[in-house]
Amino acid sequence: MADSEIFMTEMYDEGVVTEVIRPAAIVPEESARAVLVELALRDVQFGGLWLSDPSRWALYDSPWSAPGQPGEAQLVGTIQVAYGTPTRYEITIYRATITRRGTELGWTVTKLCDEALGFGNLDLATCPRASLAAPPKPFHF
Repeated sequence: MADSEIFMTEMYDEGVVTEVIRPAAIVPEESARAVLVELALRDVQFGGLWLSDPSRWALYDSPWSAPGQPGEAQLVGTIQVAYGTPTRYEITIYRATITRRGTELGWTVTKLCDEALGFGNLDLATCPRASLAAPPKPFHF
């Protein structure tokens, strides 16, 4: 499935749950490395359930039939991430989405994030958070 198809499925699928993680969760360097290694070892194209790229981690309900061919595998949920923020070796988690299929299987945003963060010995509740700055003062003429 092409990225555009996955995006459209996420946007228009009834039963989709999307949460903005506020304040954003910051995965520290050591945990970030562990998470990335484990996601790579569990790649959906090679018998695992995860597909990761620099902007998104996606969980599927079964491994793909072959590299680049999802076959019957369905998307369970995605975690939107930003690598290298706030510092070079950290990862920021700022949004997560559960598809209708994920909801049917009992997944929640917290459960999905905890699954990925668990590879780095973290969970969403205890993960360090970004500091929120006060909004700027309104502009006056």
